[in-house]
Amino acid sequence: MAKILVVDDEKNIAKGLKFALEKENYTVAVAYDGQEALQLFEEEVPDLIVLDLMLPEIDGFEVCRRIRKHSDVPIIMLTARGDDIDKVLGLELGADDYMTKPFNPRELVARVKAILRRAQSQTIDPAGMQVIRLQDLQIDLFQHKVRVRDKEVDLTSKEFALLSLLASHPGRVFTREKLLEHVWGYDYYGDARTVDVHIRHLREKIEADPASPQLILTVWGAGYKFREGKNV
Repeated sequence: MAKILVVDDEKNIAKGLKFALEKENYTVAVAYDGQEALQLFEEEVPDLIVLDLMLPEIDGFEVCRRIRKHSDVPIIMLTARGDDIDKVLGLELGADDYMTKPFNPRELVARVKAILRRAQSQTIDPAGMQVIRLQDLQIDLFQHKVRVRDKEVDLTSKEFALLSLLASHPGRVFTREKLLEHVWGYDYYGDARTVDVHIRHLREKIEADPASPQLILTVWGAGYKFREGKNV
C-alpha cells in the first residue's frame, strides 16, 4: 500500500490520523515540525503528504514550497483557520487539496484514497504518444514535458493534467466542475476556486502575457477552453 507522511505539531491529531490511515493498511510516517517533515520526505519518499500549515521550525507553506521544487507528490494541507487567503496561498504553492480543522478523520481518509486513486490512474499508453504544438508552445503528452519558446517549463502534475486536457480538445469549453471531475477525480471535495488558481499559475508559465492570455481562454459564465489552432 501507499506510504503517507503526516505532518502536524498537535500530537493527538497526528496520532489520530496515523491510526485512521493505518486501519486502511497505509504505511504512515509522522513528523511534528517542518524541519523533520523535510527530512522524512527525503528518507521515506512518501506517496502523499498530509501537511499542517502552522508548524514550528519551518511552517507548512515553506515546506510545501521546498517540496514542490523537486516533487509532484500529492499534498493535502490542514489549516486551523477558515481564512480563504490560507487556502488560496496553499493551492498556489502546489497543494492538491485542503481541509480546515476541526475535521472528521474519515473524510480525510476518503480524500487520501481519492487522490491516490486518481494519481495511480493517470497513465498514458505509449501507443498514444502525441506532441501538441501551437505557436511557441509544445506539449509532449507521453514524456510529460512542456516547452515554451524552446525552453522547458516546469509544471506541477495538476497543471500538466489541466493543460493536456484543454490542449487535447481545442475550442471545447470545459466548466470548472468538469475540470475538477477530469483532473481531480469524482471524489474531490474541493471547490471551483482550485481550478482558477491552477489556471492562473498555468498562464503565468506558458502565456507571453498572462494578463491577456492567448492560449487558455476564459469563457465568461461557462469555464475555460484552449485556443483552436493546428496541432501536429
